[in-house]
Amino acid sequence: MSDKKTMVQGKNFVKNNTMLFFLIILFILSMLFVPRFASGGNILNVLIQVSINALIACGMTFVILSDGIDLSVGSVAALSGVVGASLIKQFPVASVGLSLLLIILVSVVIGGICGCVNGFCISKLNVPPFIATLAMMNVARGLAYVATDAKPVFGLPASFGFVGLRKLGAIPVSIILMVIVLVIAYVILSKTAYGRHIYAVGSNQEVAKLTGISVMKIKFSVYIISGMLSALGGLVLASKLQNGQATAAQGYELNAIAAVAMGGTSMSGGRGGIIQTVFGLFVIGIINNALSLLGVSSYWQTVAMGIIILIAVIMDQFRK
Repeated sequence: MSDKKTMVQGKNFVKNNTMLFFLIILFILSMLFVPRFASGGNILNVLIQVSINALIACGMTFVILSDGIDLSVGSVAALSGVVGASLIKQFPVASVGLSLLLIILVSVVIGGICGCVNGFCISKLNVPPFIATLAMMNVARGLAYVATDAKPVFGLPASFGFVGLRKLGAIPVSIILMVIVLVIAYVILSKTAYGRHIYAVGSNQEVAKLTGISVMKIKFSVYIISGMLSALGGLVLASKLQNGQATAAQGYELNAIAAVAMGGTSMSGGRGGIIQTVFGLFVIGIINNALSLLGVSSYWQTVAMGIIILIAVIMDQFRK
């Protein structure tokens, strides 16, 4: 009986940590067969590249766990990056101070407003998440073009590069920000009543209602979180590029969805979490980096991303 129990536990462990094993194998293969992959500079580069997607995918995790989807995250990121860049160009600061923090706050609030609109349409007006966020994707991207007249915002002060280019000691600020956001999100989802309510809504809305959970408030709130974190990701991207572009963050919604789904979070909600999203983020980050080092065209990298999303959904069906 003991041996049988141990075997079952072992199978469950392997099943629940498939992506972790895949990530380890992928990392080892990349070290062995991809030139310069194992260098310290390249590993740091992978972390920096992952950091922006991590902020957006973190918000996407909240949405997908509630049995939703947010297609507007890339456009919201672009809009917030444009607003942040435009504001700091109008009110430049010589160093990181109150003015820069206020500009970051304004950009994040804009992302939150976009999330509010999504959440209101979905939770109050019963618009399907796909349709509501698809509409916001076009609205936010259009506003970014209108705000810039389709021209990049250049000539930004060096202080704007703080979150995207600067380091605290040997660690880039973007990586520190990523870790802080992921840890907070993990605590919220796994250690709080609010997090349990998100899982409950994603698992079965009717049962959640019967237990006294306000499904409408939960759905409304997760889209606000997604909008704010998308805005933060867009601001980091603009800071890294040292310009604001209406064309920025195109396709980032697919990267975020791929990271969440690839990690093991169910696309139908109620199962998964931040740890799984982290696994998905690094799998995608390593694959993209390895393909770049091998000289594979960015067009083929887009093809690879589509295949990753398809594989993730198929794996989710098998897990069910």
